[in-house]
Amino acid sequence: MVPQIRLFQWIFWDDYIVVTHDLDFSAILAATHGEKPCVVQIRAEDVSPNTIGKQVIAALRQMATELENGALLTIDPNRTRLRLLPLQLKE
Repeated sequence: MVPQIRLFQWIFWDDYIVVTHDLDFSAILAATHGEKPCVVQIRAEDVSPNTIGKQVIAALRQMATELENGALLTIDPNRTRLRLLPLQLKE
């Protein structure tokens, strides 16, 4: 089994939030139409806390309710985007 999928299953059952730089988690959410786990995806070249940490903390605070209910939060240096779960394919 692919390590990300096994981790995804564990996170799902224990109701955690994934904070990642890996795009695989959002792809799994899209493919499975999952309602959880919540994923916070950081899309930046420099993911060090000194560079993007304040933006991540601000986004987590601002989107706390949505994350509790199921969401994919994407943070990059220029913007933050929230998509509620399950992800809906654009037609």
